[in-house]
Amino acid sequence: MAETTKATRSRRTRGAAGQGKGASGAVSEATAQDAGAGAADAEGATSAEAPAGTVGGAHADAETLVAYYRQMLLIRRFEERAARAYTQAKIGGYCHLNLGEEATIVGLMAALRPTDYLFTNYREHGYALAKGIDARSVMAELYGRTTGVSKGWGGSMHMFDVKTRLLGGYGIVGGQLPLATGAGLAVSYKGGDEVVMCHMGDGTAAIGAFHESLNIAALWNLPVIFVVINNGLGMGTTVEKSAAEPELWRRGAAYRMESARVDGTDVLAVREAARIAVERARAESKPYLLEATSPRLRGHSVVDPARYRSSEEKEALKAADPLARMALELEEAGILDAEARDKLDAEVTAEVEDAAAFADDSPHPDVSTLFDYTYATPVPGELRRLPADPVFRS
Repeated sequence: MAETTKATRSRRTRGAAGQGKGASGAVSEATAQDAGAGAADAEGATSAEAPAGTVGGAHADAETLVAYYRQMLLIRRFEERAARAYTQAKIGGYCHLNLGEEATIVGLMAALRPTDYLFTNYREHGYALAKGIDARSVMAELYGRTTGVSKGWGGSMHMFDVKTRLLGGYGIVGGQLPLATGAGLAVSYKGGDEVVMCHMGDGTAAIGAFHESLNIAALWNLPVIFVVINNGLGMGTTVEKSAAEPELWRRGAAYRMESARVDGTDVLAVREAARIAVERARAESKPYLLEATSPRLRGHSVVDPARYRSSEEKEALKAADPLARMALELEEAGILDAEARDKLDAEVTAEVEDAAAFADDSPHPDVSTLFDYTYATPVPGELRRLPADPVFRS
């Protein structure tokens, strides 16, 4: 393993080594831009030098660390099972996986309250699980069954659950940003203390809705945390080839918005960076831009063989695998040995297999229900004609 990875592991577990069940881990550093250094000054100038703030020194007890690892493992095994189901033609349409992004997902969700809102893009299975939606409901949605979280009508890209306040996965790139900004306006208008987290891929930072949403959120002081999951590729194009400023967190400066970049493979670093953003949004009703560097282990979707990656890049991805990295850290810290880890893996795998069996046994939606959720309330004269129906009925 690379020396940089070893150094990071040492920082995170230095308080844990040799302490067994009483161990705690420390996060690695995340760069940050704050009001005191690197943010816009009175004349609107912004420093282009290295950001001044840091996020570090956070700790978690052994029980919390194992819980985070279990969540990451659940997401990994769930996505692997989903990929297998897709090849078996049990999942239709598009299917984008969170493989490699588990630490980012768990860290982000750990910073939110259950009452906070989440908007995601089409790569959202892991977020649904980490937000508290049962694996059975998520898998059944992928299978298009009535027991799914969106009753089978949303599928992989369009999960929605009011109870957990996951307000949608969106298939249109950037489609979630204006809606999340609107949700932030609603929270502000009602005087609530909830925050809105809006996650997107790095490619979304290049579209108009990104800039429009950040501008409005900054002008109107809305409690929205915009999170860019930078996996280095907009489908198959590198960020460096598509973005004049590839350090995407710096774009917050154009709107006098606090921003930060964090190592997305470090669950504790992500949690602490997200907590800073959430606390600012909640206490001061101010938006925040957070960039998490979190390489995906597979192609853009399950049908993408990722031939644009060299063998060297693939090896580097394996070395940066956040799940393997955390497993090694927990073992070296005396928190989770190989036997306990294997037992945990077996439990999680059984949970995922149960979810797949549940989805398989669940019914498909009846064709007669196709238009049931077109409108929130009944609409006079609503057209409910199916493709095979005659234009006029006698």
